[in-house]
Amino acid sequence: MASRTEPSGCSGRGGGGGAPGILPLPLLLLLAAAALVPRGDGQNLVTEDVTVVEGEVATISCRVKNSDDSVIQLLNPNRQTIYFKDFRPLKDSRFQLVNFSNSELRVSLTNVSVSDEGRYFCQLYTDPPQEIYTTMTVLVPPRNLMIDIQKDIATEGEEIELNCTAMASRPATTIRWFKGNKELKGKSEVEQWYDMFTVTSQLLLTVGREDDGVPVICLVDHPAVKDLQTQRYLEVIYKPQVRVLQNYPLQGLTREGEPLELTCTAFGKPQPTEVKWLRVDDEMPQHVVVSGSNLLINNLNKTDNGTYRCEASNAVGKSSADYMLFVYDPPTTIPPPTTTTTTTTPTTITDTTATTDPAVHDSRAGDEGSIRAVDHAVIGGVVAVVVFAMLCLLIILGRYFARHKGTYFTHEAKGADDAADADTAIINAEGGQNNSEEKKEYFI
Repeated sequence: MASRTEPSGCSGRGGGGGAPGILPLPLLLLLAAAALVPRGDGQNLVTEDVTVVEGEVATISCRVKNSDDSVIQLLNPNRQTIYFKDFRPLKDSRFQLVNFSNSELRVSLTNVSVSDEGRYFCQLYTDPPQEIYTTMTVLVPPRNLMIDIQKDIATEGEEIELNCTAMASRPATTIRWFKGNKELKGKSEVEQWYDMFTVTSQLLLTVGREDDGVPVICLVDHPAVKDLQTQRYLEVIYKPQVRVLQNYPLQGLTREGEPLELTCTAFGKPQPTEVKWLRVDDEMPQHVVVSGSNLLINNLNKTDNGTYRCEASNAVGKSSADYMLFVYDPPTTIPPPTTTTTTTTPTTITDTTATTDPAVHDSRAGDEGSIRAVDHAVIGGVVAVVVFAMLCLLIILGRYFARHKGTYFTHEAKGADDAADADTAIINAEGGQNNSEEKKEYFI
């Protein structure tokens, strides 16, 4: 009926009869083919995927290349129309029009939630229609990042357990551990609740006194957040560290008749509650004065020789440090060269002991310079005595050999003088058994 109505109108306007107004069949076929050609030919829809953090703003853009003013619309994952041109049929006020033109439809979505994730469709009303989709991905940063420590106060040498939990993130987080600036390795477990992930990382740590007050950091790697971390400071208790200091004499040897003053220093956590002095393997001399951490001997004598120990204790344990006292003779002048002395011989033994046991302080170890000076003087005196003795020995030997050499020739000449003839002189010169033994004695 329509095709027929269109030609009749033409004939009326042309003023002619009905037959001449009918279009030829080839022309009708050509018009029908032209109507089947899509008017959107040569147009392209362009869009990009969107990644957004939960609670932030996402922007969806539908763009057209080679636009011919065709209508653009945007649909949600449920294929409900969000915007048709610049009109919003959907009653969700979070969607707002950012830009509309013949070549672009740009829409923003505020306060994005996980339920908004999915495919959004851009449609171009051509014949046939064109469609392209964009995928919105919603990231959820971890919540309630926290460190749970097995013991708030740890003892030196003890192994403690720390757990760091990052709850309800999307995707799952990666947890890293640090002690100060040093990265440590933990063990992680992932639990999934619906479309959320909870990650727990466990760290086993053996603590020492140097870890007291050091932060342990739990750091999260997640695309939705940067530099998210939490930390706990370690509290480590340890037994005292004890040292013995020699206040007097500051330099030189500990000599008989002179005073000696020692101080015991002890540091621990908690602070040592008791510091005491004792003498190892012997009773403390009565003239020794102990006042807290100080030990004083006003007048040293040889009976004071021995090892003195300082002990300190706290709630964790007890520690000690030793001081080896060796009392030297009072200072005297250097002995003459003819006299040898061995009073400095024990110094080398004491130095070796002090080196092998760093916890033991030796009264002789700190006076190495003085001991070396005395050693040099003694060595010089000994060398002088040896040289002098050798010279005397050479003189005596020279005189001895010179005297006995003359006696040998005299005895030989006596045998020649008493002979009556030459043969007898030779026999007398050779001598008998007694003369032969005498010559051997002289040669020796």
